[in-house]
Amino acid sequence: MVLQQNNPQQQEAVQHIEGPLLILAGAGTGKTHIVTSRIAHLIDIGVPAAEILGLTFTNKAALEMKRRVKSMTQREVLTCTFHSLTARLLRESIFHLGYKNDYTIYDADDSLQLIKNCVKTLELKEEKGIARTLQTAISNAKNELLEPRDIPEGRDKLGQALKAVYVLYQQKLQEYNALDFDDLLFLTVKLFDLFPDVLNHYQNRWSFILVDEYQDTNQAQYRIIQALAAKHQNVCVVGDPDQSIYSWRGANIKNILNFKSDYPQATVIKLEQNYRSTNTILNASNTLITHNQSRMEKTLWSSLGDGEKIGLFLAETDGQEAEFVHEKLMYHKREHGICLKDMVIFYRTNAQSRIFEDMLLKYDIPYVIVGGVSFYQRREIKDVLAYLRMLVSDSDFLSFARSINLPKRGIGPSTLAKLAHIAETTTTPILTLCKNLPLQLKLTKRQQEGLSGYLSTISTLRDKLNLSIEDLIISAIEDTGYLQVLKEDPESMEDRKANLDELITKGIEWGKDRENPTLLAFLEELSLASSADQSFDGDAIQLMTLHNGKGLEFPVTFIVGLDEGLFPHINSLDSPEDLEEERRLCYVGMTRAKQHLYLSAARYRYMWGTPRYMQPSRFLSEISREFIIDYSETSTFDDASFVDEDEQQGYPPGTLVSHRDFGMGTVKHSYATSHGLTYDVFFSSTSTTRSLVAKFAKLKKC
Repeated sequence: MVLQQNNPQQQEAVQHIEGPLLILAGAGTGKTHIVTSRIAHLIDIGVPAAEILGLTFTNKAALEMKRRVKSMTQREVLTCTFHSLTARLLRESIFHLGYKNDYTIYDADDSLQLIKNCVKTLELKEEKGIARTLQTAISNAKNELLEPRDIPEGRDKLGQALKAVYVLYQQKLQEYNALDFDDLLFLTVKLFDLFPDVLNHYQNRWSFILVDEYQDTNQAQYRIIQALAAKHQNVCVVGDPDQSIYSWRGANIKNILNFKSDYPQATVIKLEQNYRSTNTILNASNTLITHNQSRMEKTLWSSLGDGEKIGLFLAETDGQEAEFVHEKLMYHKREHGICLKDMVIFYRTNAQSRIFEDMLLKYDIPYVIVGGVSFYQRREIKDVLAYLRMLVSDSDFLSFARSINLPKRGIGPSTLAKLAHIAETTTTPILTLCKNLPLQLKLTKRQQEGLSGYLSTISTLRDKLNLSIEDLIISAIEDTGYLQVLKEDPESMEDRKANLDELITKGIEWGKDRENPTLLAFLEELSLASSADQSFDGDAIQLMTLHNGKGLEFPVTFIVGLDEGLFPHINSLDSPEDLEEERRLCYVGMTRAKQHLYLSAARYRYMWGTPRYMQPSRFLSEISREFIIDYSETSTFDDASFVDEDEQQGYPPGTLVSHRDFGMGTVKHSYATSHGLTYDVFFSSTSTTRSLVAKFAKLKKC
């Protein structure tokens, strides 16, 4: 019964019983079905359910595996995550390592607080963000199975602190009979290494081990599997090196690539028949991924037919790119009856969502951000906007309360509550109250200095209200010291800074559209966008990073921002290994598509708050052109159609022009946008380059 629904390769994988087995399962080849069918077949031939262990990476996947096995066999099989398994083992056996079995598991916040305590105990300088940086470094060390004694003495302050903090941190954890999340794996390996009898006990408990997503295992997980399978060798791993995209979490692609050398007698079965995508999508994906060296050869194919060619659109600007996405998603909704929830916009980094969120809000199209927070709801965006709101209002207490401790000024909840009460009872605007504090409000010296510094910052920013919106945003970030606030969380700092850069870009774009842009109008529009932005339980298009798309599938798929330095990401360009992972990420995104796939890039976009000319991603040139239709030439969306005939030529680069407000400037570049002819003009008086829409700017040739 188990075997009837399988193709020949799947059936071979299910029927293989003893000895190591690698199932090389390409995207969409039904690997979850095979894992559960294999477990069911083992039970069918008499293997006790209690002797089978299934391991995966998420609770959701583990529960789904358990549900399917139960429905097929009416038996309960232990299918769980690595951390759930090791927590179970340690509850039984951790006393061998000097802990009590009723240990506590510390979450990330508990762990961070303990590291902060260790920093204080060691009398190390408490620089902002050092505790989080140390937490990440200790976590990475544990996943690489490095004891404190294995940590080399660092040359910089962090390296010197790491070893000492790591030693004390582990001592304190054991003193408190507590483990952090990484200890669950780390101490299990240690237990197996130091106590062979304990390992033998667990080797005898499970005679068959199945591991899903093997390409995502780290060093600790790899060692646990090797140890448990060493006696009976009945280990089946399922995975795909071409979908290894989590090295930044510690995943090691070599674990799956070296499986055959780890287990020389291993059988390797390739699952290449894809049940998700058309052949055109698969053939294009195949041509891309063959440019990687670190892989195992396989070629995906489908019986679903060739399908449509992949749409390519090289836009002039990211705004035009967003309009193209709108045109195509509405086309598929109208002509093919495809629901919005069956469409996705993939991007490389979270900051890229902003331009597409703006487009969807503009056209009143519902959307959800999957695995993330909508742009205007992100903490750093709301923080900076709170500062900006204080420039146009003396009375906005919520914005005051949000911004007063960015950076920290010692104004805690109790003091804020007192200020709020006095402001309300005396009907005094909060900033006015802070300038003339009543005698009954007793503040510490630090609080007084903090309030004084805050008021000075607001005053300095208010003196700049005549600046452009983008310059005001930049000032609000720089003058307030907000970049130092971001450094308190090193892990998220780059992503949050990218979001702030995108807010600056929003200010530039917004200012171009208006003859008299004001901060008040800008804040009003963003407030409306923020209130309209919400999650929909019904039909809504999905937006997410490519990393969050793993395991999903969509009839209509857009991969946007395929520009060199954006995707592949600029941080990967100097490393062949990182570049290959970026290519795998693109491959994963392409193989999410079932019927319709679109790839897009922009020749010109704002990056890090400044205008840049972009080169199309190398990935686009690595996909065979026979599978692509180029909409850059044939799309009905054409910015030039928005430009009056008299304007199409424009002023050539080098032309000296004058603007009513900005004075004399030099044209650096002209190009078409959805607003018409647009110039980049350098104004020497302020040493700034501004992007100006011709029909609004009304430049005059000098």
